[in-house]
Amino acid sequence: MRTTSNPVFRNLPQQQGGGYANFGSAAAGAGQFANQYGQQPPQVDPWARPQTSRAMTIDDVVTKTGITLGVLSIAAIVSYLLVSGNSGLAVPFVIGGGLIGFVLVLVGTFGRKMDNPAIVLSYAVAEGVFLGAISRLFTGVEFGGAGGSALIGQAVLGTFGVFAGMLVVYKTGAIRVTPRFTRMIIGAMIGVLVLMLGNLIASFFTDGGFGLRDGGPLAIVFSLVCIGIAAFSFLLDFDAADQMIRQGAPDKAAWGVAFGLTITLVWLYIEILRLLSYFNSD
Repeated sequence: MRTTSNPVFRNLPQQQGGGYANFGSAAAGAGQFANQYGQQPPQVDPWARPQTSRAMTIDDVVTKTGITLGVLSIAAIVSYLLVSGNSGLAVPFVIGGGLIGFVLVLVGTFGRKMDNPAIVLSYAVAEGVFLGAISRLFTGVEFGGAGGSALIGQAVLGTFGVFAGMLVVYKTGAIRVTPRFTRMIIGAMIGVLVLMLGNLIASFFTDGGFGLRDGGPLAIVFSLVCIGIAAFSFLLDFDAADQMIRQGAPDKAAWGVAFGLTITLVWLYIEILRLLSYFNSD
């Protein structure tokens, strides 16, 4: 399976031979156990799928992704309303939700628990709180609350519009996901993350840092680049999910797919909202 820009997909458990974890492991364990006592292992198909699991389907992916986004949306709406009623909650919600979401991504990715529904849904709640609060900050601070809802609506439509457009691009094969294309997107993503970190550090010493987030021409270009990279990374995520389905990944792996797609959608939404705020700020 080709490498994807999303670490969630890259770290879904695999075995040698292209299969996914738990495929054939029961038969191997039975053979070792039997040999310890001088018995012949039972004749079991090494590729037989455990009775407690089944292969992942596209319906599983759609359902789990829909549930995850639904939980995120509800949390975001509640967060937005709470911050609208008490502006003092904005900063704690942004910092708390963002940090918790980041920690859950690390736990799910490096702990190989990205297919755990509790972690995925907890991430959705944390990011929902973060998005609701930061959306209110963008609209409330920049526009004094005037036209803020319309801006958020535009960002949401833009996010899902890009998602749908890239899905069509992938399904029609207009852009092929090749190893070279994958390396280019991953390299671009690493470069953008390094620039973001550098801009953050520079902002501690110079007002506006490198100017990547101050709303000027450079900031607009940078946001467009980030939106483009996020959009193209969807192609890698779609391809990774497609390969998992073809290789017979267990149905619970659909939670990992939902996790990865949600991470990309959150990033894309923030970048689109930020770009719109540049054009609509006073």
